[in-house]
Amino acid sequence: MTPAYRTARPDDEAALGALWTTAFTGAPVEQLWRLAPERHRRTLVAVDGDDVVSALHYQPRPLRSATGTVERVGCVGSVATLPRARGRGHVRALLAAAVHAMTADGCAWSLLFTDTPGVYEGEGWQTFSRPTWHGPPAGPATRPAPEVHVRPARAADRAPLAALHDAYDAHRPLTTVRTADDWAHRLPAWYAPVTTDTLVAEDAAGRRVGYVVLRRHDDGTTDLDEIALGAAAPAEPLAGALFAAAAERAGPGAVRVHLPADGAVLAALPALLAEAWVTDDRTGMARPLHATTAAVRATVTAPGATHWHGDSF
Repeated sequence: MTPAYRTARPDDEAALGALWTTAFTGAPVEQLWRLAPERHRRTLVAVDGDDVVSALHYQPRPLRSATGTVERVGCVGSVATLPRARGRGHVRALLAAAVHAMTADGCAWSLLFTDTPGVYEGEGWQTFSRPTWHGPPAGPATRPAPEVHVRPARAADRAPLAALHDAYDAHRPLTTVRTADDWAHRLPAWYAPVTTDTLVAEDAAGRRVGYVVLRRHDDGTTDLDEIALGAAAPAEPLAGALFAAAAERAGPGAVRVHLPADGAVLAALPALLAEAWVTDDRTGMARPLHATTAAVRATVTAPGATHWHGDSF
């Protein structure tokens, strides 16, 4: 039987949930999908007989460009195929349909993240580079004396942290313009407190002046996934204090740093990593739609360009 490709229907939800639960163990894919506006028409499925065997979802999100403008970007995620249906071209067909849908939806370009870029390259997406540092956590002897107080985040910190984030990313390419709904739902989903620490820095007056987010994994490794440094404290000592606190909380394995290559971040890395090795993360991929190839490439390769894990899709 020839497979059919179409948009999702309400009666597909159970099958989609089962597919994503199998493909993305521990990730809040279905949870966030159920909150997405117009989720059915923006979810494309391959149906073999009565079974949904492959799916992807795209969601338009407001991202900052290299010029500082905010663009509507088609963020592609939740791409999964049942094991018995792999190798039959379902994802390629769904991607081709997604290109048409995102173009009609007014998206300037499309963004996705993957460890298997080959199939996406065939449909017009191209990888881009993001520097990542990794190494063992720094020991107490190498940590500077903190000039601010660092503590775990509390529920009452949400609004001040959102303000810090907005100011820090105000002109940063590739970052998402977060809404109150993002802070209420998306951030708690991706930064679950069971595995994640958000550490807040306060100055002597009790003002929140910065934060970092780290995620610990079962294998003992830790990812440092987000930072915001406020203007009310010197950037390098502030980053150093946050990094020192993160090193104390990191697991025994390597720490991976997914942060922008800003001067204060680079200068403070010794407070976090005893040794630092840089690798070239090429999991990000972009495809022009209404925008030009040059404009998209300028955004994803701009100095300091960053896409935070909490804005995953």
